[in-house]
Parts: sequence; structure tokens; C-alpha cells
Amino acid sequence: MALDKEYLEYPNRSYGMDHSRYDWSMLSERPKINWPGAAKLALWVNVGLQFFPLNQQGNPFVVPGGMTMPYPDLRHFTLRDYGNRVGIYRFLQAFDRYNIKATFAFNTELAERVPYLLQRINERGDEILCHGWNMDSLHYGGLDREEEAELVERSLSRLRELSGQDVRGWISPARNESEHTPELLAGNGVRYFCDWVNDDMPYRFHTDSGELIAMPLSNELEDRFVLMNNLHSEQSWLEQVCDACDCLLGEAEQQGGRILGLNIHPWMLGQPHRIGKLEQALEYIGSREGVWSAGASEIVQAWQAQVN
Repeated sequence: MALDKEYLEYPNRSYGMDHSRYDWSMLSERPKINWPGAAKLALWVNVGLQFFPLNQQGNPFVVPGGMTMPYPDLRHFTLRDYGNRVGIYRFLQAFDRYNIKATFAFNTELAERVPYLLQRINERGDEILCHGWNMDSLHYGGLDREEEAELVERSLSRLRELSGQDVRGWISPARNESEHTPELLAGNGVRYFCDWVNDDMPYRFHTDSGELIAMPLSNELEDRFVLMNNLHSEQSWLEQVCDACDCLLGEAEQQGGRILGLNIHPWMLGQPHRIGKLEQALEYIGSREGVWSAGASEIVQAWQAQVN
């Protein structure tokens, strides 16, 4: 028995994809981007500064990297705290040693709880983006829109108040969104967000509240994803980062500038047995000709100036 013709009709079907969130295009066919100083590769090091509540609710799912044992899971809670007390300073030393300009993604509750850390980042002149309220305050399908609107507004306005920065970047806890998140971000003055990982370059993202820029922060190279999810070794993470650097530099020779986004966490790579691998990665990337280390907003600005 043949299907009814109406079964195959879909009003949103179009060439490329079946939604209007962004315009479809082939990466290789887009205009070439030229980074400052004739660089071929923009290095974006994004540091996740996170707070995982001890009384984690896990609604609607247990956040990756969160508590896994019955309450009180002090083993994992204090390990996350270690990153914000000890590991982060190993990061800062490495960034200074290899001339890395990093961006710091703060949970707003962490900025409230650990003001000296926020002050330290501000003193360095580094960019801060918002990583939501905390790692257990998730954005997800089915979350009441008004409840999420309050959460987004509170996270952004409080972080702006605490940091004194005009925070324009966002990455959701667990990179999870509801169907309303992009509109709420744009409506609260967010310029770029990092939740979508479907490209190697920025692209315009359409919302009913205005335009966002989707920034390509690789999930595949994230330290937590590689070490905890894929169960690869630290040496393997290092090799993957170096391979990605070489591949993107090679593409940039023919197709224009590329971005290497490294999403890292001080409770992971800030450990004494792992920090050396981060240092080796930064040393290798810095040794390659044509690499520009920049904050996320700088990269957005350089890209946007050439595509408008």
C-alpha cells in the first residue's frame, strides 16, 4: 500500500536544511577571511570556570562533569573546587609563558562565590563570557520560557555587574539549550554564543530577537570530552590538538583563515600530571607560522568586519 502523498509533504523542506536559523553555505565556498597580521589561524583558548553545586538536582539530566555519587559527593565537589583554587593558576602561568590571550567562561554563581578569581582575571585584562548561572542550572526543552528568561537575565546582568565588563558572549551549561534560548540571549544583548558545534568558522544565527554570531568552539577537542567521555590519554589529547592545528593551517592556505578553538578546564588540565600536556600543546601551536592568539570578541570583530 502506497503512502498518502500528504505524508511526504513538509512545508519547511528546503535546499540545505529544514530550518531558518542560519543560511546554508559550503565552508569551502565562502569568502576568504584574513586575520590580523596576515595570520592564517586564530587560536581561541576558552577556559571554563565552573561551579557544580554539592546538592545537585540534575534536572532534567545529570550535567557532564557533575556529581556522580550519593550526597554529599565531596570527592568530586572538591576536585572541581581544586581547579578554581589551584589549577587555574597553572593555566595563567602557561598562558603568560606562551603568550596566549585566553577567554574565560564564568558561571555567574562562581563569580559571586570566588570574587578574588574574578578580580584576578579582570586585572589581566582578559575577556569574560557568561557560562550560565551554575552547572546545575540547565537550559532545556520544556523549561518554562519565563523561568528561563529570568535565569538568562539574572546570569548576564549579575556577571556584568560583578565584572564591570560588557559581557557579550555566552556558552550554556552542558551546551544545552531550549527552543527559546537563542531569542533570550539576543534579547539580553549577547553578541555571540558557543553552543552549536556544526562549523569551523563563525556564522550568522537568526533569532526573533535579533542576530547572534555562532562561534565554533570545538567539542571534539575539549579536554573533558576527550579524557572523561572518550577515555583517551593525555598524550592522545595533545596529539589530537596538534593534528587539528596542522589540518586547519593547511586548509587556510587555500581557503582563508580558520579558527582553532580549545575549550579547557582547570580541574582537568590544571592537574600536576596533565599541565605539561597543555604546555606542550601551546608551545607547538605557537611554533607554527601564522597563528594569532586572540580573545573570542576580537575574533568575532575581525570576522564580522570582513563579511558585512
